[in-house]
Amino acid sequence: LLAGPADQAHADASLDNSDQTSLFEEIQALGASFFDAYNRCDLRLVSTLVAGELGFYDDRDGLEVSRQALLDDLEKYICGKVRRELVPGTLEVHPIPGYGALEIGAHRFCEASGSACPSGSSVSKFVHIWRKKHGAWTLTRAVSYGHL
Repeated sequence: LLAGPADQAHADASLDNSDQTSLFEEIQALGASFFDAYNRCDLRLVSTLVAGELGFYDDRDGLEVSRQALLDDLEKYICGKVRRELVPGTLEVHPIPGYGALEIGAHRFCEASGSACPSGSSVSKFVHIWRKKHGAWTLTRAVSYGHL
């Protein structure tokens, strides 16, 4: 478990502390880049971060099984309407040996025009599975759940 550089006591024993911190920071940066592009409606950048065979599971809308379906939905339902904000202190990163990493956290969705999410905004959870292949990371699976 890589719950952040400050909480290394529960880290995966197969990684030393510098590897744990490095993986956490790398996935944290990928997640931030993905959602920055998502929030700015930079579909070109989102496309480079997401695998063509993406599986996106949502407890409200079901399953989408392609990058293009995600891009179409972002353009139709998200761009200019909603933005996503990570709940501070909730990010966890877990290594997946031979594949990549698991990113888990809580997030809230707010009006795109606001500067900060209102304190009463509902919080839901997410799980992202990142694959590292030939030195490049792509998001291959995403789960969004716990929506109110």
